[in-house]
Amino acid sequence: MHRGFGQALRLGVAAGKVSLWRSSRWRAPAWTSLGEAAYVPDAGLGLHGDFAALGQALEQLLPVDDYAGWPLSVVLDDGLARLWQVDIPQGAARLADIEAAAALRFQSLYGDAPGLWHSSSAWDAHAPFFCAVPRALLAQLTRVAAARKLALIFITPQFARHWNRWHGALKPGAWFGQLQENVLTLGALHDGRLHAVRALPVPPDAGHGWLVQTLAREALLQGVPAPALLQLCGAPPAGWLAQAEAFNCQIFSTPDGEGTLSPAARLARSGGVA
Repeated sequence: MHRGFGQALRLGVAAGKVSLWRSSRWRAPAWTSLGEAAYVPDAGLGLHGDFAALGQALEQLLPVDDYAGWPLSVVLDDGLARLWQVDIPQGAARLADIEAAAALRFQSLYGDAPGLWHSSSAWDAHAPFFCAVPRALLAQLTRVAAARKLALIFITPQFARHWNRWHGALKPGAWFGQLQENVLTLGALHDGRLHAVRALPVPPDAGHGWLVQTLAREALLQGVPAPALLQLCGAPPAGWLAQAEAFNCQIFSTPDGEGTLSPAARLARSGGVA
């Protein structure tokens, strides 16, 4: 397929479905759906499986030679990754010290052997923020990309994608949030830096009061002040946007029609075409 100037492929990988889109920086439409494919996640193995069914779904979406030479970016459902924060060890002076602390923290939080995961960091020197993806998942993505002669640009969890896109627009005293399906992922900030990342289930009837109480509880758990503002990616219940004297919720701009898309499609389009 001929590739126009500024065009690229974006893949959203959810649990059980993948969605492929063509993005365009300079020409309308910005997004064009190229198809979706379902797959059956590894039964009983969860994130420790070989993701062979996912690889087959990708082969179905990406016929041989159709997209040779195209750049491909991949956005993963956060449930397929691990996100965690690491306190810098006292006296740490080398990157290796922080990485060793991150591996210990990972094992204490999740109980998994670090060797099964590929970790990377999106952090500054004062607030290391790590994410990890199963090596088997990465192997399937890179295998299919190589077989189809695609250039992999990035593979990232959705929260990291949104954080990289929007953290510079956060207002003083605000926390960052992402609402995907029934999970609210919070980026708790303190002194202008990311302090903790927390994923919380959202009840079907969660209103403005639930949100305020939840953020107050999380602030107590983290030992930081509760935010006066939550700036959110996603489509929250209308009640969350009610104006209040002590707390408000605002959403970053959401493209038209976003609410009608599948979860995998919303993943693919996370953070815009950039």
